[in-house]
Parts: sequence; structure tokens; C-alpha cells
Amino acid sequence: MAILARRMSYTAFVAVVVAVGFAALTSCSADSSDGPGSEPSASDGMSTPTQATTPSPAPTGPCADGTCEIDVAVGDVVAVPERYGLGPIEVTAIAAAEVEMVAPLTGSGYSVSGCSGGGGVSSQGGGGVRMSCKVGAVATINDVMSLEVVEVGGKVAVLRIEPTG
Repeated sequence: MAILARRMSYTAFVAVVVAVGFAALTSCSADSSDGPGSEPSASDGMSTPTQATTPSPAPTGPCADGTCEIDVAVGDVVAVPERYGLGPIEVTAIAAAEVEMVAPLTGSGYSVSGCSGGGGVSSQGGGGVRMSCKVGAVATINDVMSLEVVEVGGKVAVLRIEPTG
């Protein structure tokens, strides 16, 4: 009877060690979304080779609704709605009469008229665009967004962003 009791406690001990080890491995997975404030995974704890596509968080800031007139300086980033086909627009240079900007693409293509520049799209989508817009020029981006450099004053420029039409 003593041997049976030892065997049962050894079996229980091994089961606990395996459970703790499994819990430690799954909590240390390579999934970067694990951390404070992250959402619990919908999986059963097993890692999968493909990651689920999660929607991008809604942009915040003065242009988040798609319409704004905003003062910007070099290094400023302006978030615009995803429907414009661009990620956050970063101001890279301000000269006497023009503003240079870059933005990642969120769709499979892009079009820009009214400003000089260009960009590239990868076969998987994504890529980026660089624009140089002169004061007073109204650019149409992806046929859905209007961007105007209203004025430049020293190291600050005023941009107006709104839907086309």
C-alpha cells in the first residue's frame, strides 16, 4: 500500500510539473501582443504558424475624422483615416514655399496629383509615398483625400486635410 501511495504522489507531482512547464512555455511565446493591456488570445494555447489579422486601431488626433487644418513642424506625424489609403503622414522638411512628407501605404496602390513625388508598392501591398507640396497647391491623394499647404512660416506650416469632392 505504501508503494501505491508513493506512485500516486509521484504521478501527481509529474502532472503538476508538466502543467507548470506548459503554462510557462505558452506565456513566453514569441507573440508580441502578450503583455500588459493585451487582449487574450482566441486560440486554445497552441501556437500557429500564421497570425490572425487584426484591424488597425482607429487614428487619433486632430485629423482622425478626415478633416482638419493643423500647424506642423518637421518630425510631426499626422494620423489620417485608413479610408484615405495612407498611414500616418510624417513631415520631413519645411522650406520657404513647400512641405515634404512621407507616409506608408495601407492599400494596394496609390495616386497623387497636385504635388511632386512618388513611391512604391510591394506585391503584398504596403509600401510608401513621398510628397513635396508647394504652398497653395491642392493635392488629391488616392482620389479620396485633399491635402493643401495653406501657408509656411519659418519652421511651421499649416496643412488642410479633407475628403475630396
